[in-house]
Amino acid sequence: MSSADDRVCMRCIVRGRVQGVFFRYSTRHEALKLDLHGHARNLPDGSVEVLACGSAPALQQLREWLQTGPPSAKVRSVDCEPTEVIPPGGFTTG
Repeated sequence: MSSADDRVCMRCIVRGRVQGVFFRYSTRHEALKLDLHGHARNLPDGSVEVLACGSAPALQQLREWLQTGPPSAKVRSVDCEPTEVIPPGGFTTG
């Protein structure tokens, strides 16, 4: 993993048909492949929040993947912003 000095974090809200289609599980799989840590969790409005930290190039790759998600998802929008929140190690779903 990248050192704390070059690690950045982003928070994304993914909207569309993203609950009940293995979106969180698939996001975790992609994030772990990219050596990112954070979480993917369902929100009450039907969207999914993704908080991820790691290298800037890996975050960009995850952001691009979020635009489509897993095969059964229908992503309508992905809104990401930098954040100072640093989650504990690993990548969880909830």
